Amino acid sequence: MTEQQKKLVEVATECLGAPYKYGAAQADIPHAFDCSLFTQYIYKSVGVELPRSTIEQAGVGTIVPDISNVEVGDLIFLKSTHGHYNPTFPEGIGHAVMYIGDGKAVHARSRRTGEHPIVEEGRVEIDDLSGIIERGKPVVRITRPLAH
Repeated sequence: MTEQQKKLVEVATECLGAPYKYGAAQADIPHAFDCSLFTQYIYKSVGVELPRSTIEQAGVGTIVPDISNVEVGDLIFLKSTHGHYNPTFPEGIGHAVMYIGDGKAVHARSRRTGEHPIVEEGRVEIDDLSGIIERGKPVVRITRPLAH
């Protein structure tokens, strides 16, 4: 594992338990996150600037062709139940997670509890990647923002 990969995992695990906040903003760091603010924050710790939204983040880095090729630090973008759409990703992207090795990923997990206004609850946690994919499928894109 490279020093950058170690730092990503270290910073991500320091955030474990932080509450999920729908539409979290920079001022909420490190006390609350949504999934894309979380990935943006941990990547900033290694000098990589990611856009703010999941759908924009999915366009950054090298595309990883298959889940079997995933490495520590890779970002996995899922359709999920609620997502954002654009011409590049017409199927939509609703969630981002970071792979940390050994079949595990870290993410700001949430569950929608209200629609008007949107209310979600959750926290930053580590889960089995296979379980995350099963809940949020399909995988829309996998990227490697770190250069190797």
